[in-house]
Amino acid sequence: MGTTRLETVPEPKYWHLKTVLSDALDSEFAVGEILPNERELAARFGVARATLRQALEQLELEGRLQRRRGVGTTVAPPRVGVEVDPVRHDWPGAPGDAWQTEGCEESAPPAAVARTLGTDTGRTVYTVHRVRTVHGQTVATELLYVPPASVPGMSGIETDAGAARGRAVLRELRRLELSGQERAVELGSARAEDAKRLDRLPGAPVLVVTTRYLAAGGTAAVAVSTYRADTCRLTFGDSGGVALLAS
Repeated sequence: MGTTRLETVPEPKYWHLKTVLSDALDSEFAVGEILPNERELAARFGVARATLRQALEQLELEGRLQRRRGVGTTVAPPRVGVEVDPVRHDWPGAPGDAWQTEGCEESAPPAAVARTLGTDTGRTVYTVHRVRTVHGQTVATELLYVPPASVPGMSGIETDAGAARGRAVLRELRRLELSGQERAVELGSARAEDAKRLDRLPGAPVLVVTTRYLAAGGTAAVAVSTYRADTCRLTFGDSGGVALLAS
């Protein structure tokens, strides 16, 4: 990788540096290869480390780089589109659902979720933990919040907290007639717990998909799904639905 001085570049330095680095990734580095450390890269390009970090963060967001604990920054493999979250007008856990249920607990949801559910802040709901894997790699985690009123049959089901209880919640939820879904997508930063599951660093860019499930004239459940932004991209079909693709 040669030395390039950027003082006279009119556009933001980090953006131009991102382009230079991207070209180098294509011509000089192999998939999985570890990049030189930040100090060395900053010296070669004559930029501050803060500028370099901005460029690296942008390349990570675009899926060109991966930052891994104990390894460093490596060249990411090219993306291969695999549908991971097609729009389905059905409940979580229905046949064909690619998510795996890992656990369930009774806990108070975040205030924003409580407002969406129409429950009092601090009141406990069933919180089902789920994960999505593609080619053996975890690409998304999900918290599904289900108020007791949506699954009254759970009061008569005796299961230990865990995957079995989570699956029981999903079975009871499917007894309701689903009237619709509302979905919102936004860019966020990985929380420590999500980052660990996704093999990312805390604060890494993620796509947060919030799905509101409607039944009986109200909100029956809310799912908050966190996707790795470096492996997932969004496509919009003619129907207006959203499909998430991952490599």
